Amino acid sequence: MYDAEGRLDTDHLVVSYAPLVKRIAYQLMAKLPASVDVDDLIQNGMMGLLDAINRFEEGMGAQFETYAVQRIRGSMLDGLRDNDWVPRSLRRDMRRIEGAIHALEQQNGRAPSETELAESLGVSLAEYQHMLQEARGHQLVYFEDFALDEGSDYLERHLGEHETNPLDLLESADTRAGLVRAIEALPEREKMIMALYYDEELNLREIGEVLGVTESRVCQLHSQAVARLRTQVVGVRPLAASGTGARRGRPPKNTPPAGA
Repeated sequence: MYDAEGRLDTDHLVVSYAPLVKRIAYQLMAKLPASVDVDDLIQNGMMGLLDAINRFEEGMGAQFETYAVQRIRGSMLDGLRDNDWVPRSLRRDMRRIEGAIHALEQQNGRAPSETELAESLGVSLAEYQHMLQEARGHQLVYFEDFALDEGSDYLERHLGEHETNPLDLLESADTRAGLVRAIEALPEREKMIMALYYDEELNLREIGEVLGVTESRVCQLHSQAVARLRTQVVGVRPLAASGTGARRGRPPKNTPPAGA
């Protein structure tokens, strides 16, 4: 790890940890839309690795690999945010799906089926499922969801408060309780997928093996579950006010891109 002069051996570390960069990149890809290029993630991750090498000091109290993982992931996520990786069409489609879920829940007093949602949107079932497949990486909460009509955003309204901060508000007891209720109201299979993915930390392929379905089908059901949860936790905003053309605020770095 160190050269003859006691300095970090940069070339050796880059070669040794390049496989780690690739592994992290492919782990992130499982939660991102198909429009994201894995090579871009790897490139940003290598920049994070170099940054970790330049910043690391032996007395920091952490092993180099632990520190490097944080810098690599952070660099990848920063690159995604800078490129605004969620296409406008994806946001628009997900707003439409969320609106249909909300309307049918109000009308029927229960969670709508995929067939009902497809009919409500005026598309075939196959087309609706394709929309869900493309929505891989759609998050439960974006900071832009908390923007007011006049344009001031969530951070601007709360960062100056001494009693609290945005993260405290997002993690409030009411929000957590609402999320628990929303998860309990999910159809059984979608609830199981959320539990296996977030509690048991299985990937989509492994969940598919447990449920006896394809990985792409798990992806569709996960996107649909997130859309259902968003209607309960965030609420449904009009499409014109959804900020589809605006860049999102930057979430905490530990927040997963396809989070729950």
